[in-house]
Amino acid sequence: MLKTPVGRLRVVGLLEGISYLLLLFIAMPLKYFFDLPMAVSVVGAAHGFLFVTFVLAAVYVKFAKRWSILWGIWAVIASLIPFGTFILDRQLQSKV
Repeated sequence: MLKTPVGRLRVVGLLEGISYLLLLFIAMPLKYFFDLPMAVSVVGAAHGFLFVTFVLAAVYVKFAKRWSILWGIWAVIASLIPFGTFILDRQLQSKV
């Protein structure tokens, strides 16, 4: 799976999607309901790194595969929506 640009994008996308869900559904409630802001600091930093890595990987795949600019826009939008990277992964499975 890590041998192709699309495979690497899929792995980074899954990790980014998981980190986003952890941030939204675990770290944020810990911060606001249980007064534990450290959770957001740790998970937020990891998610930020994975988000930037995902966007860079998506841009690389867009140019390497010569896919349309609309695909690139969809990939970035998918990373902003909870569960969006999992939907994108399903679409990328057919392209590997």
